[in-house]
Amino acid sequence: MLFSEFYPDYFTATILEWKHLLKQDKYKDIIISSLEFLVKNGRIKVYGFTIMSNHIHLIWQVQQGYQPKEVQLSFMKYTAQMIIKDLRNSHKEVLEKFRVKASDRKYQIWERNALSISLWSQAVFKQKLDYIHANPVVAGLCRFPKEYKYSSAAFYDKGTSEWNFITPYNA
Repeated sequence: MLFSEFYPDYFTATILEWKHLLKQDKYKDIIISSLEFLVKNGRIKVYGFTIMSNHIHLIWQVQQGYQPKEVQLSFMKYTAQMIIKDLRNSHKEVLEKFRVKASDRKYQIWERNALSISLWSQAVFKQKLDYIHANPVVAGLCRFPKEYKYSSAAFYDKGTSEWNFITPYNA
């Protein structure tokens, strides 16, 4: 892992009430494009990820000049806004399932209080990476982690991937 003032973080965010909103690839693609943007702009490094139908797991590292809480909030706000925009245009009945009684918003996509844990040891880092890659297997979506498209598992298995924003964890 390259130097940063922050350790890599294991980050998990869940869709409101564990609804399976991310079942459609277009919503997974919104998350992917946001990660690509954050990497391209030097805000984060992404070492691993898995996007499931109702939650995401990331191992990312905020880069110097940025604060972890700000990057996290920016990522969650942007992805929520883009998903709401699509729901408003294409699936108004689904959007209504995300209506909330809150003073600061009409709709809520992500549960509040996402989990973020600093990974200060290589052993814990590797354990979390293996855990997120095993998620689709445990859920019955594939037989082997490398078979699941919306994950970095194939990158670690083959050394290549369609996801060009991943940094190998041993770099």
